[in-house]
Amino acid sequence: MKTLKVLAFISLAAALNSCKDDETVKNNLFSIDTSAMKQQYQPQETLSLKLVNAKNKEIDSVAYFINDTRAGSVKGNAPLDIALNGKKFGYQNIKAVVYYDGDNAETTGRIELVSDVKPELLEYEIVNVYPHDIQAYTQGLEFYRDTLYEGTGRYQHSSLRKVNYKTGEVYKKVEQEGRYFGEGITVLNNKVYQLTWREKTGFIYDADTFEKIKEFNYFKDIEGWGLTNDGKYLYQSDGTEKIWKLDPETLKEVDYVNVYTNNSKIKAVNELEWIDGKIYGNVYQQDAIAIINPATGAVEHIINFTELKQQVTKHPDLDVLNGIAYNPKTKTIFVTGKNWDKMFEIKIKQ
Repeated sequence: MKTLKVLAFISLAAALNSCKDDETVKNNLFSIDTSAMKQQYQPQETLSLKLVNAKNKEIDSVAYFINDTRAGSVKGNAPLDIALNGKKFGYQNIKAVVYYDGDNAETTGRIELVSDVKPELLEYEIVNVYPHDIQAYTQGLEFYRDTLYEGTGRYQHSSLRKVNYKTGEVYKKVEQEGRYFGEGITVLNNKVYQLTWREKTGFIYDADTFEKIKEFNYFKDIEGWGLTNDGKYLYQSDGTEKIWKLDPETLKEVDYVNVYTNNSKIKAVNELEWIDGKIYGNVYQQDAIAIINPATGAVEHIINFTELKQQVTKHPDLDVLNGIAYNPKTKTIFVTGKNWDKMFEIKIKQ
């Protein structure tokens, strides 16, 4: 009896492998014609798709999908032109389902959609230099009602603070439990939202008292990096090229953009600030800020702050530029870094 069961199992396995082999053979009959395709496209361009039919099979029709969304179909092996305007930057995974001889097969390909905007380098001037707590591993920075709020990181040292930016004095502070690594902050509707790095947990505080209102879990398995808001929605970065748009009440995803220049994605988007309808984002380990169109993810300008790091005190814990706060009263931008002993008030040159 055992021998029969073993033989039956072997037969079933052989049959399954045969089916897989047949499927592989079918899916190798066709391929997407890449002879006239580019690796990168811009939104104003059109993608033209057609198949290579090496075995000269009789093709009835082909259905094309972009990122699993049906893009169109054609009779036979006619070309299909797909407008790329309105699609999100990033990889566009192409799938063709080919119907032939009463059967069907699949073949896949990929292109990358990049921005059509070439970022311009902006110049700036230093308006003032203020003291900054050298022990503050700055993760979030934002003005609210003329008060500077700061979130700091590192395990056992994470906090939320109110700071006198002119003197560097911390006059209100709440510390997180040692198991949390604090990240970006933003203030919306008199509530301070604060992220944590890998703990997938966020906190909401009363902006006046720092009383904790609630904790929340991230809407998906991502890290917490930067945070800002446009007066209605939250925007969260996660260490990749993505910026997520969130509902501040449910903390669920509303939309997202991929941050791109005209030739590449910008990974490690960190601390965020909303300024005049744009998102200013620190690029981790670059000592630079990207100015991002929140509707598309296109990087429109870059500000190089490398020279600022040269002006702070050198010490073993000195780390990268991180922290952007716009003061609407003075219309100036405040920037600092992780464990910097200075904060710089700057103005963009027009």
